Amino acid sequence: MGRKTKYPILNTLINLISQRLITALAFFIGTGLLIIFTNLQSSDGFTRIPKSVYSDLIISLPPSSPPKLHPLPPTLAQWQDATNSGDYFSQVTTSQVGYLVWSQFPIRVYIEPPKAVSEKQAQAWVNAVLQGVQEWSTYLPLTVVEQAEVADITILRKAPPLQISPGNNIPRARSAQTTYELYTSNKILSHRFTILLSPSQTGEYLIAAARHEFGHALGIWGHSPLQTDALYFSQVRNPSPISVRDVNTLKRVYEQPTILGWSLMDNSAT
Repeated sequence: MGRKTKYPILNTLINLISQRLITALAFFIGTGLLIIFTNLQSSDGFTRIPKSVYSDLIISLPPSSPPKLHPLPPTLAQWQDATNSGDYFSQVTTSQVGYLVWSQFPIRVYIEPPKAVSEKQAQAWVNAVLQGVQEWSTYLPLTVVEQAEVADITILRKAPPLQISPGNNIPRARSAQTTYELYTSNKILSHRFTILLSPSQTGEYLIAAARHEFGHALGIWGHSPLQTDALYFSQVRNPSPISVRDVNTLKRVYEQPTILGWSLMDNSAT
């Protein structure tokens, strides 16, 4: 039922807008196109997808198969914790497409060289970020690429947007931000990440920030409550390296089902 008013011209305008919205929705359903930018961050810029927005968009997709398991990457399959240190998997948030795991390897990483500093400073920044990133290569295959267009994860030296804390109108600066977007390619649902690292971060704190945010981008979409883990929820004076608990959590994430990496078309009847 269309909305009626006592003004004929307004009725015509409302009907026209409604028709265009229906046409646009039909286009999205027909093409399977989905691009979602998330915009809610916690204290370190770790982004949580707003479910109300996400659910409105996800229903416009073609019918998809239920979440399925990908084969465990060999590097994680071989991982064994002899210390029985446990994990913080219960703190990892799933999305409406399942867990944010990668299924195509190596994961392609682009680190944009800073432009507003000297060449020496730019190289020092890139080297520090590389150190934080490459520590994860023991657990998942990574490769550094030279073109941003082909990257799965892009890292930039850029100040994250200011954050307004709930119940407080005072903006607060953040040291880093990690966001992701979803898209389709050949009817396969995929994702890519962008990491912003504040120019104020230097030395071991820059390395720690890169290590922490990259852990999010690999699929640990949550925080640890222990300071001895790289994914601890707050920056500390003496940053921790990747811990056994971090790797245990990463492995458990990759043992979970997801829609990412699978066809969006429903193949259950075939």
